[in-house]
Amino acid sequence: MLTRWGRALDREHPLPEHPRPQLVRETWVSLNGVWEHAFTDAPDRPTAYDGPIVVPFSPEAELSGVGRQLQPDEWLWYRRRFTAPPTTGRVLLHFGAVDQTCTVWVNGDEVGSHTGGYLPFTLDVTDHLTGADDLLEVRVRDLSETSFHARGKQRLDRGRIWYTAQSGIWQTVWLEAVPASYVERLVLTPHLDAGELEVTVIAAGPQTHEPARVMVSTGSTSVGGASSSPSVPVRIALSDVRPWSPEDPFLYDVEVTYGEDRVTSYAALRSFGIGRDDDDHPRLLLNGEPVTHVGVLDQGYWPDGLMTPPSDDAMVHDIEQMKSLGFNTLRKHAKVEPLRWYAHCDRLGMLVWQDVVNGGGAYPDLTTRRPSRRATWVSDRLHRLFGREDAEGRAEFRREVRETVELLRNAACVAVWTPFNEGWGQFDAAATARWISDIDPSRQVNHASGWVDQDAGDVRAFHAYLRPFTMPRPRRWTRPWRRDPRAVALTEYGGFSMRVEGHDWSPREFGYRHFDDADSLGQEFLDLHEPLGDAVRRGLAATVYTQLSDVEDELNGLVTWDREVLKIDAALIREVTARLRA
Repeated sequence: MLTRWGRALDREHPLPEHPRPQLVRETWVSLNGVWEHAFTDAPDRPTAYDGPIVVPFSPEAELSGVGRQLQPDEWLWYRRRFTAPPTTGRVLLHFGAVDQTCTVWVNGDEVGSHTGGYLPFTLDVTDHLTGADDLLEVRVRDLSETSFHARGKQRLDRGRIWYTAQSGIWQTVWLEAVPASYVERLVLTPHLDAGELEVTVIAAGPQTHEPARVMVSTGSTSVGGASSSPSVPVRIALSDVRPWSPEDPFLYDVEVTYGEDRVTSYAALRSFGIGRDDDDHPRLLLNGEPVTHVGVLDQGYWPDGLMTPPSDDAMVHDIEQMKSLGFNTLRKHAKVEPLRWYAHCDRLGMLVWQDVVNGGGAYPDLTTRRPSRRATWVSDRLHRLFGREDAEGRAEFRREVRETVELLRNAACVAVWTPFNEGWGQFDAAATARWISDIDPSRQVNHASGWVDQDAGDVRAFHAYLRPFTMPRPRRWTRPWRRDPRAVALTEYGGFSMRVEGHDWSPREFGYRHFDDADSLGQEFLDLHEPLGDAVRRGLAATVYTQLSDVEDELNGLVTWDREVLKIDAALIREVTARLRA
């Protein structure tokens, strides 16, 4: 099934936009396009290649032009020739994401490897270049759910709530020319109350005696600036203080000069927190004021690209459509998107709850399915009960938690971190929540979405599919004299399914309640939300409806998987979301 964006794909130049909007240089070259690929039964280089593949689409995705699934006992090889951008400094090779483990060669020299299918990595390939017609090779292994690596909702035996396992390169591959000493990354921390933006310039290469110069502007007007040594935070007082919010997603332009290097970025002034409203209910705060997060669950899958959006416009379409329906929040579920997606949320004004992608062993019924039918409490320090007895897997997850937080730290839109969902690969959630808060104290942590709550984090989250949601009774927390200070959130509910002929992908259907026509679906959607309006008045701080779009067997989206049909009347959805936000 092709989307309208997939039908318009330029195979030679797919996803041509700069992949890292908050650290942009002019000296970059996209390597997206037609490569060669081969499947092998051994890790050795293939003697012949199987044919073309369109990068950055996985071989399992229709837009790749391949249509074959990589198995755990196979290897997937890529190769292409390239010419690096000219420079007297260094040449960096960037991969947005490669699922799961890969090794990279340039002109026959091994230049690095990486494990972690949802996170980017960078290799300095300068010393391996010949100057023209260089050869890039990538070898991939993907064990999917047969190992403890992060896999999200991918499964080789796809079906129901689990989706087609995909492999290999699935985000942009690109080259970047940088000076010998250059800006490696920026840490942008807003201090709204003080009207200041804190900037830390992290540099790489030989140390220079020059400071980094930071300029903040709005259009052509400078509103602040400062200089600082690399790795030393500097707070810049802004002459024009304008908070970011979904209603007014204002962004400042940021320019950093360090020696011969110049990068552009952007930042926002906003704050998140937890506070009590006039009725003493814990609420999520934005810029010091209570804001009800009214959202949808967003899987981020496409029928033609799977986890890879078919175009930049496709990403924008999802965000703009949900915002037009009155939602102010997207819960990014078990996936890390390309960085451009977060930049669009920043620009358009959409709050994001970000899941950390999980893995581990097989998910036991006791901790991942039984609680949906009957409340069950189990300590998640009993690692075997959660499929987390492998110490190496737990250590890898902790590394990826930190990398995820650092990767998305500068995104204005990200409001809440969710390390665990429905017990999938869950372990030591209370300690994990404290650790995330230490890394990033500016945001809230939903330590365990759904069930197996460990009395931790900033959010007490519920999923309600098989029974109506009712506000929980106030309870004591940790110490008998303390009330639970956490905000109450309904982080998954609904999931009503309806097939739309001509826009369905699978003969099977999964949903939590089936409807045959749009009128009955719309009426049930309205009835479902009638009591939720009262729950919001009594302290419900966030709602996340399941879900944005159909995905494979799941026909429970507000829109079809190809994004062509909105199943419920838009005016009715806006009536519901307005009531919840109010």
